[in-house]
Amino acid sequence: MKDNPIALPPDRRELWKAAIKIPMYSVAVVPITVGSAAAFLETGKFAASQFGGVLLASLLIIAWLNLSNDAFDAETDVDKGKPESVVNLLGGNRRAVLLMSLAAFAAGAGIMAASLAPVVQADPRVGAWLAAAVACGYVYQGPPFRLSYKGLGEPLCFAAFGPLATGAFYLAQRFAASPGSAGAPVAGLLWLCSAIVGVTTSAILFCSHFHQISGDRAAGKMSPLVRLGGALGARVLNGAVAAPYMALAVATATGAAPWPLVAASAVSLPAAVFLVDFVTSSYSKPEVVRFSKLHAISWHVAFGFSLTAALVFLRFAAAMPWIAVTLPS
Repeated sequence: MKDNPIALPPDRRELWKAAIKIPMYSVAVVPITVGSAAAFLETGKFAASQFGGVLLASLLIIAWLNLSNDAFDAETDVDKGKPESVVNLLGGNRRAVLLMSLAAFAAGAGIMAASLAPVVQADPRVGAWLAAAVACGYVYQGPPFRLSYKGLGEPLCFAAFGPLATGAFYLAQRFAASPGSAGAPVAGLLWLCSAIVGVTTSAILFCSHFHQISGDRAAGKMSPLVRLGGALGARVLNGAVAAPYMALAVATATGAAPWPLVAASAVSLPAAVFLVDFVTSSYSKPEVVRFSKLHAISWHVAFGFSLTAALVFLRFAAAMPWIAVTLPS
């Protein structure tokens, strides 16, 4: 007589690994690298100490965002069946998770303030944009706003990680290299790159909803995928993934962006194609499509670092007459 197989509970180490969400911390890194590279293109200088401080601060602020989201979700029971929730792993101790999130935020905000104090005094846009980005992070899930429950998470994500954070880090690096640049206009190329960062970051959030449609609907969380459904959501994702490449192609054709940017973006195409194919084939299978978030992160990282490399390359290419590159004015 054969023994019946016993379904073993997930290993707690694996659950903690999922709860910590290490790959998600890439969303802290990419805006800094792209913004810094755009500043390097203009100035030819890189403020390593400022970069290090801002990076550490950003990682801590993302920890605040992740932990506080778990704590706020515990209030609405939307994560009731989510074993990898930090609140659930700590036996439902929401207060402890909230305190950890506040500690991470306090440390991150303190390090950010210390790293950028001279910049903020000279160019208030830096402080204002970063404060706005943090505010987007709070109203996304925090009471009484909970705008993610109204389907506004992706626009907030786009604004926070795209123009606001990437723009602020660009201004900070530019000021460190050239203090006289305080108050000067932002380069148009930065806006293009920051919009791409915003789109790729928002795609991660969008993909995180595919396997939670029924649970979100039951909890009253009207995410875009609850409204659209999986099939239409997959088509929307296809368009969102194509949009940055189309924008770069148009910008290159019109002279608004130099050709190395669109050429470098080809590095991220395999990750883009894989993500689209994966979601298209698995959007109706929650246990499979849950991994689409990781594939979206891979695309985000590949695109972000290809933009970073292209911007750095352009600085050196401008001094190489045998490379036909014209930078937009």
